[in-house]
Amino acid sequence: MKAAPFAYVRPGTVADVVAELSQEGSKVIAGGQSLVPVLAMRLGRPAQLIDINAVRDLNGLALDRGALRVGATVRQRRMQREQIAAGVPLVRLALPWVGHREVRSRGTVCGSIAHADPSAELPAVAACLEATMVLTSQRGTRQVSAADFFTGALSTVAEPDELLSDVVFPVAKPGEGFGFGEFARRHGDFALAGVAVRVRTSEGSVDARLTCFGVSDVPVTVDVSQQLRAALEKTGSDPSRPDLQSALAAHTPGVAAVAVNTGGDSHASPGYRRRLISVLAAREVSRAYVSARLSESEERSR
Repeated sequence: MKAAPFAYVRPGTVADVVAELSQEGSKVIAGGQSLVPVLAMRLGRPAQLIDINAVRDLNGLALDRGALRVGATVRQRRMQREQIAAGVPLVRLALPWVGHREVRSRGTVCGSIAHADPSAELPAVAACLEATMVLTSQRGTRQVSAADFFTGALSTVAEPDELLSDVVFPVAKPGEGFGFGEFARRHGDFALAGVAVRVRTSEGSVDARLTCFGVSDVPVTVDVSQQLRAALEKTGSDPSRPDLQSALAAHTPGVAAVAVNTGGDSHASPGYRRRLISVLAAREVSRAYVSARLSESEERSR
């Protein structure tokens, strides 16, 4: 099937982009890896496509006061390869799971987040890291936290005339560790279930944040600090202990029961997804804790 007819414009400035967006039925396209299939199946019929690839101001990838600012046309592959993006390790962990290399070469970070697919990796990473979304329109700019950005499947708080011009990720600090894992039927498919994890350790204290995706209409974030502390009390705080994951596995079924609220589909039942989340959470929280302890140790040795 082919896309329904639409007009096409390619503005050169952000001001021109938001001016075009103010026209009813307009839709932004950058990488097109999510939008083009929707158009081809006629699930979406915009009156006008606004190609933002000629806007240089939207191609920025820069550190800004302890955060990494990612512009709307920054490709996922660029985030994988450029050293400046190494300050956000969780994004680097997640990107190899996003589609295939060819998809990442065209697909943008902001585009994936704006598309808000419940099974996509980058929206979950943004939620786990408490990233900030910068929305731009003719009225000006506003910032929205990732926790408030996603409202449902393929739905966000962005108004039709607003452009997701930047996503701002906090740079990792000493004592922070990260984990990411998912399960899909084939590599490159959308995940049946997945988790993104951030663990912070500091002078004996520990807190852990787990974001699950593929199990609800939006990324579901759960504080698992209590579960991690309970596992550490059982195994000791030595990160080299091999039984931390096993100790965590005793606590993660309860977490999965809270996180998974999908009714199931032809690919997996709710019970199967709960089992996947339980196993992935135990594994990735333990990995993130080990990473956090190593980061803390390296900072002390400097």
